[in-house]
Amino acid sequence: MQVELKVPSVGESITEVEIGQWLKNEGDTVSKDENLVVLESEKTTLELPAPSSGTIEKVLKRKGETAKVGEVIALLKQNGAPTAPKPEAKPEPKPDPKKAEAPPQTEPRVMPAAARAMAEQGFTPEQIQGTGPGGRILKEDVQKEANNRPAPMETPREAVPPASPPLAAPSGEEQVVPMTRLRKTLAERLVQAQHTAALLTTFNEVDMHEVMNLRKQYQDQFTQKYGMKLGFMSFFIKAAVDALRLIPQVNAEIRGTDIVYRNYYDIGVAVGGGKGLVVPVLRNTERMSFAQIEAAIADFGKRAKENKLKVEELQGGTFTISNGGIYGSLLSTPIINPPQSGILGMHAIQERPVAREGQVVIRPMMYLALTYDHRIVDGREAVTFLKRIKDVLENPARMLLEV
Repeated sequence: MQVELKVPSVGESITEVEIGQWLKNEGDTVSKDENLVVLESEKTTLELPAPSSGTIEKVLKRKGETAKVGEVIALLKQNGAPTAPKPEAKPEPKPDPKKAEAPPQTEPRVMPAAARAMAEQGFTPEQIQGTGPGGRILKEDVQKEANNRPAPMETPREAVPPASPPLAAPSGEEQVVPMTRLRKTLAERLVQAQHTAALLTTFNEVDMHEVMNLRKQYQDQFTQKYGMKLGFMSFFIKAAVDALRLIPQVNAEIRGTDIVYRNYYDIGVAVGGGKGLVVPVLRNTERMSFAQIEAAIADFGKRAKENKLKVEELQGGTFTISNGGIYGSLLSTPIINPPQSGILGMHAIQERPVAREGQVVIRPMMYLALTYDHRIVDGREAVTFLKRIKDVLENPARMLLEV
């Protein structure tokens, strides 16, 4: 029985997807619920499982092609039945004693990058041992064979005729890779933010001494009770909620000619994923404890690397926090995620000399950056918002007392 593999619904506003990597090829036998192909939408990626056990009979949509929701992208024959009957065996012709026949050669499949490398090195497919799926020859296979080739003997200098200067040549190989649908959408939204919003960034710095002492003091108890470490992000989310309550414009958005103020705080947290940076959203953070925030962020980070985030987890959000400090960034100007009106940028913590009560002391300092939409947030409000975050983090008890 033949089964159609269709594109499932991946979100309310998404009508088509881009075909990513096929995890199985035509003729491969698959088990039920085994992942067959990666689908890339505007907001996330997902792996499509096999609806039943069988054999992939035909792939209708190749990598890089688009398909609409509900469209058939492959045909599956159930129960692992072969896709086509094997040809009947024919008697082998008797060898001609006067003529020795060479055994038939099957030309191996050569990947495009490998073909270019073979041309540069002067290899033929028969000289390369392919290690890719089905014996495909990869670029790495060509490089390995080139490394194993004995170095040519040097020609005595006096025997080498003078040569004219070589013409300029490209310094290296170029590889053209199509943008994924997720990357295309991200690029469009970033450009949209630059073109439609009046973006401005204000900076401040925060002394992380008190937060670090608090984490050190309660880390063991926190880990023992909740089974995970207490990180910095929960402190920043709590501080952001406090500041958003004080300056509601940063938590608002522009809709046409109206300003929409939100009395809830759904904060997006930028995390690195298998397909790049994604921003899953923590809902109603004003009701979450430190442990709940840390658990949610850890779960997002794990599933982002596995490309298993749900579309609805990447939608909405009233404010965003991005931590470039984990990659070593000292200072940056983050771009807001439309239609939001603000984004907070965290950066690397560095010990620097600062003045405290007339004395120069060494403190762990972090630069903070707030990029905001100047159409809705005035400079005074932006500076006050960032100053509030600084004050709360330098006096963490204010988070509990709400003063």
